Amino acid sequence: MVLVELSKEDYSSALSQFSEVSFTQSLEMAELLRKRGFKVRFMGLKADGAIQVAGLLYSKAMAGGQHMEMNTGPASRDLAYLKAFYQALQAFAKKNGALELIIKPYDTYQEYTSEGEPASQERRDLLVTLTDLGFQHDGLQTGYPGGEPDWLYVKSLEGMTAQNLRKSFSKKGKPLANKAASFGTKLRRLKRSELPIFKEITSSTSERRDYSDKSLDYYEDFYDAFGDNCEFMVAEINFQDYLTNLQNDLGNLGVKLSDLEEKLAANPDSRKYQNMKKEYQAQAETFEKRISEAKELIAEHGSEDVVMAGSLFVYTAREAIYLFSGSYTEFNKFYAPVALQEHVMLEAIRRDIPTYNFLGIQGVFDGSDGVLRFKQNFNGSIVRKMGTFRYYPRPLKKKAIDSVKKLLRRS
Repeated sequence: MVLVELSKEDYSSALSQFSEVSFTQSLEMAELLRKRGFKVRFMGLKADGAIQVAGLLYSKAMAGGQHMEMNTGPASRDLAYLKAFYQALQAFAKKNGALELIIKPYDTYQEYTSEGEPASQERRDLLVTLTDLGFQHDGLQTGYPGGEPDWLYVKSLEGMTAQNLRKSFSKKGKPLANKAASFGTKLRRLKRSELPIFKEITSSTSERRDYSDKSLDYYEDFYDAFGDNCEFMVAEINFQDYLTNLQNDLGNLGVKLSDLEEKLAANPDSRKYQNMKKEYQAQAETFEKRISEAKELIAEHGSEDVVMAGSLFVYTAREAIYLFSGSYTEFNKFYAPVALQEHVMLEAIRRDIPTYNFLGIQGVFDGSDGVLRFKQNFNGSIVRKMGTFRYYPRPLKKKAIDSVKKLLRRS
């Protein structure tokens, strides 16, 4: 067994043979990392006449040496080869001046139901493989340690069609999708020149939720690197069109009410017709209220298309990924994020992609995680990854540098 640096072509060929590969191990991500100033290497473990393990290793200079990292990788043909790969990677890191080597494996530690109940056994052996080699584990954590999640919400799309997708949503999710579809929301893929629109949405959301947003040039680099394998999508609404549709719907309802009044006149004791009248009258009140709100929205926003929410989606051969998003809270009642989620799943089905990865949740199941509650509407399941592992080829040097940094911060 030998660790080798692979060409782009050999690396891509090796990945195509593996069943579970994160989009962050792709050639597109390698291109994005290069644009962001990292040195990228395609590493592979060659054994038994083939590449058994492969991963994207990126590095950048830091005080005292190199920071090297493999995020959500490596991918492998067989887990039995991982120990040899990690061991060889340690030697490679030390030889090439690494002060630290960070590994965030993509292998699943445990599976859970949508409600957070364990659905498989823990894979502690995966942790031991790394810790026995001298990697320090940050531990099994909840939340977003380092800004990245270890808990992912996923949905299988195998056997799904455009016609039956919505039926697969949860009891709460189906009516939400129906409502979202009733407002006349328009979904549109942004051009590169329109990325400031996306940046405005994410900036507004990050300020509201107190997290760090990406820069506009990052989104531009991402667009350039991933090309047709990503979509910066926005959900828009035209309130003049919305008002016209409401008025038409109210008019149609009025015709139904008129017909019903005739039936009630002929059958005044009919409980069925009386109940229908109450239902129609309640619907008419709802339409009248929404018409009044639509007029107020037109007065505020005019008759042009208005952006309500946006999402960045990524597509690979194995999964579609929900990466970044944002929305304007004043339009929450239109459920634009739900429409965007249904779009990406329909697009994944069209591309014959078997899995949709909603990405992060906190891993807390006491009802406090609003992100989890939203994703549960689509009736998926949960996987827990292994977390972060750290290796220091020259621990004394690392400790000395950290001590100096600490002193400088105090002074």
